Amino acid sequence: MAKILSYFKEKGKINNFLSIILILLYIAVPTLLIIKQPDYGTAMVFLAISAVMIFSSGISIWYIVGSVIAVGASVPFIYTYLLPQHAKDRIMVFLNPQSDPLGAGYNIIQSMLAVGSGQVWGMGLFKGNQTQLGYLPMKTTDFIYPVISEEMGFIISTLIIVLFVLLIIRIFSIAKNSKDLLGSLMACGIGAMFLAHFLENIGMTIGLMPITGIPLPFVSYGGSSMLTSFIALGLLFSINRKRKKNMFME
Repeated sequence: MAKILSYFKEKGKINNFLSIILILLYIAVPTLLIIKQPDYGTAMVFLAISAVMIFSSGISIWYIVGSVIAVGASVPFIYTYLLPQHAKDRIMVFLNPQSDPLGAGYNIIQSMLAVGSGQVWGMGLFKGNQTQLGYLPMKTTDFIYPVISEEMGFIISTLIIVLFVLLIIRIFSIAKNSKDLLGSLMACGIGAMFLAHFLENIGMTIGLMPITGIPLPFVSYGGSSMLTSFIALGLLFSINRKRKKNMFME
């Protein structure tokens, strides 16, 4: 994605209508394959990454405004005809968790109970009621943040948020100071990936976002997520190292 955007930008064609169509087609192929799995949460993350990278490439504001209007106008159609029933149930539960407390709303209710019961200092490691008594589902993956909140309290759970914010700020700082557009766009995409995962995972566990199967990077159990996150960091180190080398040579 970064390679394609930097190519069109360097050729002065980033705002060419045909270039925009080609970029959207490039995004559509993997997005549709992800939806086919089905994995709507990861598809939304992929679209968020693409949107940030396109915005960072210097696309005209009118294309952005037109895209926002088009997406907004298509939401009712997508919700009515394209979303499966389980996705609609998650949206309804997000709006009113008590509408199905023993069904679709069970996960979020137990999650919020776990987060709230930790209070300031937590209940202690392996002493959480919701987590250790089996009320909280998927406590090692999707709902790892409520485990931390319940057992280690507000202080540690807030520290995790602060660390993620610092990491994301640092990533976009690397993107801003990159010597070449390709590296800058790659860093923007990586920053968007971590930001989307961070906001969605923690947001869904405290009732601010609909529930999706999005892991919390570096925290949730899962080999593929951890491997992807460290590969992303390796790319960032490479981009930052190249910037420093160029500055030293100058």
